Amino acid sequence: MRSPKTVLVILKVAGKNCEKIMGRLIVNVPVEDVQCDEIWGFVQKKEAHKYPWEANDNSVGDAYCFVAIDRKTKLILNFALGRRDQATTDIFIEGLQAATAPQRFQITTDGFQPYKSAITTTLSDRADFGMLIKVYAQDPEGERRYSPAEVVDATPKAIMGQPDKKRICTSHVERQNLSIRMGMRRMTRLTNAFSKKWENLWAAYCLWFAFYNFCRIHQTLRVTPAMQAGITDRIWDLENLISPQ
Repeated sequence: MRSPKTVLVILKVAGKNCEKIMGRLIVNVPVEDVQCDEIWGFVQKKEAHKYPWEANDNSVGDAYCFVAIDRKTKLILNFALGRRDQATTDIFIEGLQAATAPQRFQITTDGFQPYKSAITTTLSDRADFGMLIKVYAQDPEGERRYSPAEVVDATPKAIMGQPDKKRICTSHVERQNLSIRMGMRRMTRLTNAFSKKWENLWAAYCLWFAFYNFCRIHQTLRVTPAMQAGITDRIWDLENLISPQ
């Protein structure tokens, strides 16, 4: 049996390989409908549990993963890990610009305000941008149970260009968030499996998204997202992901 330290070393090596694969192959992809969202996690401890002297230490506490998915092919186009702030949002959208072909497409996000600046600045040449503004019920009891707050209203709002309001939707990327929580042990609620180091969480995300795109057959597509998008013509195995690129 391998020791935990050995497993973490293997994870980091595999994560780096997967990061290279995604960066090399997920570029200039033609898309029609992109959805973006953020999923919450943490490193070492939750933000509210940090000591006063850790207040400015961004390697501890909340860790949000920004995710962009193509609604049609279910391909993960880009992801970024960081704080839920303008800086991480800008990096995420810049990566999405590199991942998508310079043709017109629609992009939908939730009501997180930093998206406005990032998308209108970076994707003004190709994106019709809409936001789905959700209003949540106040339910402290539900929060203690780790249940999502009840959505009492959701309003589509055009931000840039001419987005089709019928397609202003985040359901597909939110379903991907569920897949992450079910498929990544580090993201399972109420366990001690959370990441103790930022680099380990990043490596785990790289491995998960590469596996999802290239190895995992999507139930509705009956092929992998990468096959549906025309990036590859076969189902990859884990050896393809962890071998040096």
